[in-house]
Amino acid sequence: MKNIYWTGIFLLFFAVCSANNDIRTDNGIKAEINNTTVEIQFLSSKIVRILKYPKNTILDKKSLSVIKIPEKLNLKFTNDDNFYIVSSNNLKVKLDRKTATVSFFDLNEKSFFPEKKEAFEFLPTNDAGEKTFAVSQSFQLEQDEAIYGLGILQNRKMSQRNQKVRMIQGNTDDYVPFFQSIKGYGLFWDNYSPTTFEDNTNGTTFRSDVGNCIDYYFMLGGNADGVIAQMRELTGQAPMFPLWTFGFWQSKERYKSQEEAVDVVKKYRELQVPLDGIIQDWQYWGDNYHWNGMEFLNPEFPNPQKFVDDVHNLNAHLIISIWSSFGPETKPYKELKSKGMLMDFATWPLSGKDVWPPDMNFPSGVMVYDAYNPEARNIYWKYLSKGLFSLGIDGWWMDSTEPDHLNQQDKDFDNKTFLGSFRKVRNAYPLMTVGGVYDHQRKTSSDKRVFILTRSAFAGQQSKGANTWSGDVTASWDALKDQIPAGLNFSMTGIPYWNSDIGGFFLNKFPKKLQDPNYTELYTRWLQFGTFCPMMRSHGADAPREIYQFGKKGEVVYDAIEKFINLRYSLLPYIYSTSHDVTANQSSMMRAMVMDFPLDEKTHDINNQFMFGKSIMVIPVTDAMYTKDEVSNGTTTKVRDLTTIKSTAVYLPENTIWYDFWTNKKFEGGQTISKETPMDIIPLYVKGGAIIPIGPKVQYAEEKKWDNLEIRVYTGKDGSFELYEDENDNYNYEKGASSSIKFTWDEATKKLSIAQRKGTFDGMLESRNFKIVFISSEKNQLIKTINYKGQDIKIVATDK
Repeated sequence: MKNIYWTGIFLLFFAVCSANNDIRTDNGIKAEINNTTVEIQFLSSKIVRILKYPKNTILDKKSLSVIKIPEKLNLKFTNDDNFYIVSSNNLKVKLDRKTATVSFFDLNEKSFFPEKKEAFEFLPTNDAGEKTFAVSQSFQLEQDEAIYGLGILQNRKMSQRNQKVRMIQGNTDDYVPFFQSIKGYGLFWDNYSPTTFEDNTNGTTFRSDVGNCIDYYFMLGGNADGVIAQMRELTGQAPMFPLWTFGFWQSKERYKSQEEAVDVVKKYRELQVPLDGIIQDWQYWGDNYHWNGMEFLNPEFPNPQKFVDDVHNLNAHLIISIWSSFGPETKPYKELKSKGMLMDFATWPLSGKDVWPPDMNFPSGVMVYDAYNPEARNIYWKYLSKGLFSLGIDGWWMDSTEPDHLNQQDKDFDNKTFLGSFRKVRNAYPLMTVGGVYDHQRKTSSDKRVFILTRSAFAGQQSKGANTWSGDVTASWDALKDQIPAGLNFSMTGIPYWNSDIGGFFLNKFPKKLQDPNYTELYTRWLQFGTFCPMMRSHGADAPREIYQFGKKGEVVYDAIEKFINLRYSLLPYIYSTSHDVTANQSSMMRAMVMDFPLDEKTHDINNQFMFGKSIMVIPVTDAMYTKDEVSNGTTTKVRDLTTIKSTAVYLPENTIWYDFWTNKKFEGGQTISKETPMDIIPLYVKGGAIIPIGPKVQYAEEKKWDNLEIRVYTGKDGSFELYEDENDNYNYEKGASSSIKFTWDEATKKLSIAQRKGTFDGMLESRNFKIVFISSEKNQLIKTINYKGQDIKIVATDK
């Protein structure tokens, strides 16, 4: 009897071990279940890839976004009658042996995120002559589980539950098939074809038009910052931008001569209004047949080198428009055409004549290039480098990187690219074209940091030196409301740099344009919002947007605009230090309220306020307050009415002390208050414990060294801040050429500690003054000025 018993135990042990050995791989497991192959691949202890594909499929997929190389891990493998289980030090993944359903847990069996049981599909389809599949996978979220991300969506939603979104890159909607949950995990659906995201009572589903496999990544972050850190670990880190990119930028559609553009910079200098850059929009190349020729062919730009030099001599920078398409008379077009590297679908501009509506008696012949082809990207850079980069232009306005796809027809998606049909790789186009410029410039020079302003993005683009703007939105109060959650959700996909056209691009809802006080009020409020975006850039069509177009000093709109431009510059030490936190510590500059206050459920769906960095809460004013209708002789006109000061509601998250930025009045968190908002004020609140450096009054970002900074210490809670500095515009910081000074406030001892300076770089200040301002209420401030030479200093707030 004993022999029979031990024989049974041995056979059972052998069977379990054999099953484990059959499915184990170097970084997970691979199993065949019901004619489906399932792979679980750990890339790190917190990131796991899930692959599903029909049995006997030969799978050879290289991700366009993922750069992470799997780490060597000590994984634990177990199984029972129901599950194959593989565990890392942080995460446990279970594969149902009967249904091929995958679920995710922590090591204490807390469930994070399960697939919906047996809810995946491979639907046979024909993609431009290739037999493949449309693929889908459904998941089961908790009923009240908030999720964030998906890209730039003009839907005014913060949490992205209960909606259906068709993801095809567009002018004002940029899609990233990624979301993160309030529960502290993220999911990246690694597919580039047109995709539908749908969340309803039946589940949460990604459904893509083309895919030879289901391919997604689950990442465990613990909180929003942790998830973003994992996404950047997976798809690439964000490099630093130059300091000057965080100043104020002026643009319009379009400066029609180099003299006009230079005169704008001169005018700002005469008015002593700060400015760091001017942007030259399209048609410096001439007519539409020479579209995006990447050289100055327009006779209104007779001396391109002088154009660049004149801007630089005014201590400003120049960014210029380049596109993803070429006119038939350009050199890039002819070379790309000869090699079959152009795609045949309608794109902007349709007509060769610069008229609206397009005169199709004269088709432009403009075509989009195959950015998926590495040789095509080489050709693109060759002409960009020779025609523009060689002049010393400072950055690139990469327009239409989605790209423009007009009159969409199904056959358009049959266009062959280097990686297959356009349909197969459609949504990754911006990553390919933006990445091509970044990679080539980095190889060419390290003296100037790459800066790209672009209209579209995809997962991983944070690593390509790009700031994405929200496209050609039509100016309206509703559009302004939309931009706030659009930017916040985009940031929560792991791409930290975003902005919008201050004032909106089109003014068709304001036929009187700048003569309409409702529009000038909207512009003022949009600019105030833009002050607290990663890039502060005024731009639009239909009317110029320079500050002097809005009146003169002493007038309410002009003064409000000037006030906030100056405020932006005073915050540059805070902003630049925050940008370093983005690069070094995977932080975010624009932060949804839920990121910093996840335990306060009221923050989970706030779509009209946000944190700028980790210390300043911003509540943009998004409704007209000072415009009213006036009727005269039966005609209604809009007039300015400043007789009554209006107010804006503000929610102060709980368990925190808050200070009114303008008055220093102190409030306890966990309440909604009302803040008066005249034309030159929006609600700004500083978190207790915050330490904020205030820079000098300047006309451009690098005009003065930061040798006399005001350091504001908002008491009431412990806090810290790290002041970061480097050479401002090269990649020496990657080699350690930088310095940091950490400030720490201890509320119990009322002591501010300034740590020993770490690091060094050429031009670093060896000695400087700090004006320390301890703030505890609107009437209680203690000011102390110290000289700092890089050594530890401790200051007690009661010191005189």
